[in-house]
Amino acid sequence: MRMTDIPFCTTDWESIERTEHRGQVGTALWRTRVFGDIRVRIVEYSIGYEADHWCEKGHVLFCLSGELHTELRDGRIFVLTPGMSYQVADQAEAHRSRAPVGARLFIVD
Repeated sequence: MRMTDIPFCTTDWESIERTEHRGQVGTALWRTRVFGDIRVRIVEYSIGYEADHWCEKGHVLFCLSGELHTELRDGRIFVLTPGMSYQVADQAEAHRSRAPVGARLFIVD
């Protein structure tokens, strides 16, 4: 990730409008800012959320609250709780998420 041409700024996340993204089960609510090629989001997964696709995009993801279960295509499953993060490069390992008890995440991709 190369960060260029981004002047200093602050973000009041509560003032950013949410967009709804349906999963196979449940809903993800995104608050999104875009800075050049970099997308920064607060994502809230509803209780029981299950992704409807395998993702191959790279992310730096930090769990703010709840619990995120991330499955890799090879079958490994990782559970993030508040204060934990994962990092993955573009096209490195396909992954999909579930949030049995809901989750709130900070994501940079």
